[in-house]
Amino acid sequence: MYPFIIKMIKFGLVGFLGMMIDFGTTWLCKEKLKWNKYIANGCGFTLAVICNYSINRRWTFTSSNPLWLKEFIIFVTVSLIGLMLNTTFLYFFHQKKDKSFYLAKMMAIVIVFIWNFLANNFFTFK
Repeated sequence: MYPFIIKMIKFGLVGFLGMMIDFGTTWLCKEKLKWNKYIANGCGFTLAVICNYSINRRWTFTSSNPLWLKEFIIFVTVSLIGLMLNTTFLYFFHQKKDKSFYLAKMMAIVIVFIWNFLANNFFTFK
């Protein structure tokens, strides 16, 4: 059980770094480069996913799978499902359960963190 918890903590730290990369890239592209906000957001998300995959592969899950492209595609798929789940839970908690937007967002993040970690632990980096 202990190594599982350590992996989860590492995954959370990598996720936090990914969030900073996402926000930083989005801000840079939108505010400084004056790109469309949705394109800037897509760039931030994409760069964060690539960085998160690379760090999680080496540090969190210590994968040596030679089929890294297949692994990466699974990771991206898990991330996109997580994004859809996040949006769905955010809508549900905010609109249907009348929670404040940021409380609903926090609840969605916690649920999706669990999804992302378990899916990557048991599928991507099995």
